[in-house]
Amino acid sequence: MATNTYLPISTLNVNRLNAPIKRHRAADWIKRQEPTICSPQETHLRAKDIYIEREWKKIFHAHVKDRKAGVAILISDKIDFKTKAIKKDKEGHYLMIRSIQEENITIINIYAPNIGAPKYIQQILTDIKRETDGNTITVGEF
Repeated sequence: MATNTYLPISTLNVNRLNAPIKRHRAADWIKRQEPTICSPQETHLRAKDIYIEREWKKIFHAHVKDRKAGVAILISDKIDFKTKAIKKDKEGHYLMIRSIQEENITIINIYAPNIGAPKYIQQILTDIKRETDGNTITVGEF
């Protein structure tokens, strides 16, 4: 059986999803793109605020209580995605998931702070280097 190497991914800075209209517009845009994986940044949501997730098989979040930053990784039901590990920071600036989908795959979503972004990203990648391999997808705003 041939392996499909095409994996549509959408990544976008949603610049806060606190307002219902904005959440619905973002959800509609994402749905039209038909991604297998979607990685929004700057969600500014708490876990109980996530409404965009209804059409996703698996949803992973890194968020904080005071609605700052926030990243997510949404996985559609188009792939058989079995989670092996999840790593995230307390400030909601990055999220890493490792899984098996025919092979090991790592997805990292980073929302770097405005000040010191290069150093911040370098530190994240250094910290998680042992947990990544050749099948790593890094997305985000940096």
